[in-house]
Amino acid sequence: MHYYSLSNPNEITSFSKAVVNGIAPDRGLYFPSEIPKLPASFFETIEQMDVHEMALTAIEAFVGDEIPRTELKRIVKTTLDFEFPVVPVDDQIGSLELFHGPTLAFKDVGARFMAQCLGYFNQQNSDQKVTVLVATSGDTGGAVANGFLGVEGIEVVILYPKGKVSEVQEQQLTTLGQNITALEVDGVFDDCQDMVKTAFLDTEITNQRKLTSANSINVARWLPQMLYYFLAYRQLKKKKQPLVVAVPSGNFGNICAGMIAQQMGLPIDHFIAATNVNDAVPSYLESGNYQAVKTTPTISNAMDVGDPSNFVRIQKIYGNDYKNLCQHLSGYRFTDDETRVAMKEIYTQLGYITDPHGAVGYLGLKEYLKDHPEKYGVFLETAHPVKFLDTVESTLQTKVELPQRIKALLKKEKQSTPISSYADLKAYLLA
Repeated sequence: MHYYSLSNPNEITSFSKAVVNGIAPDRGLYFPSEIPKLPASFFETIEQMDVHEMALTAIEAFVGDEIPRTELKRIVKTTLDFEFPVVPVDDQIGSLELFHGPTLAFKDVGARFMAQCLGYFNQQNSDQKVTVLVATSGDTGGAVANGFLGVEGIEVVILYPKGKVSEVQEQQLTTLGQNITALEVDGVFDDCQDMVKTAFLDTEITNQRKLTSANSINVARWLPQMLYYFLAYRQLKKKKQPLVVAVPSGNFGNICAGMIAQQMGLPIDHFIAATNVNDAVPSYLESGNYQAVKTTPTISNAMDVGDPSNFVRIQKIYGNDYKNLCQHLSGYRFTDDETRVAMKEIYTQLGYITDPHGAVGYLGLKEYLKDHPEKYGVFLETAHPVKFLDTVESTLQTKVELPQRIKALLKKEKQSTPISSYADLKAYLLA
């Protein structure tokens, strides 16, 4: 499998180089040269397959022979060593819980898979130190920090927007030490993301440091997220109803990976992108005109992205054809007030606690199902409610039980370095 830059189809590289480089030299995102189709027999027997064998079959074509199959199987098994249950919320809706991993967020899968792949490639070239440079709007930072903690030959530098992540999220990315450094940016997530992209193109930095990214722009962070969708279908196949999936969407890597799974043959009938007021994609689906929006802080902060990087990949999947995309994707936006109302409704009427992001996904799904009552819908519950404890408890007027690991985490001392500009980041990386 080869990968090419979406900015220049002639900029071609291997899986390993795409992982190590993170982004193409022309600042384009890497995209696979082909999307392999799985045989019909795979889906006919998917519920009988071992989870790890199923996942290995789905992902191995994107890795090719650059990681031996036995090693890739170990990586998959290490990545998926926790549960991904679909919990019934009502007769027509289920919640795919993606928060049972070590940092209680869906990004654990991509971060762990990438860390294992990069660790393997680094062993093959052990004299090359690598700096993982990553921007986070919330959960990415903690997942990346946990996934790469102690990985030999790799330093992790995480940029996060000051005052715009939850307390638990901040503790997860600022308290580990070792090879993990947190930079607290006076700005919003888009500022952090832009600094990261700029650093990759700055030869003064790249001549001294080998940089890669662990944001969903990196193929090893982005692609393994497709496995959630295989896991969900595996559990729901017996329902024999068209399956629609609502994804709380910020940088659009998660839903984009689901679309790759669909292109491989996974029977997902339709996708729903549910956003907060940072609504560049829902607005595009309404008008056909893509326009980045100024980032607005919300209670669903992991979706506070005004110019989602992965949307160019989504457009590529559907041939850059607006009408084709609209046949596969619907988009809805919701305010904080609407999100809080939904959280209360889900809790009081259905007895289920969601975090703000899951509630946005639920709202998008409900909106879509009004016109498609014959379908069964799943929304992605992307983070444990404790990661947004203040919002959840104040909205629901109830106490949420803290997992023991979170209690211990909140007692640790925060360690971060404040920066306010790209010049500050550059100075740090060159120091």
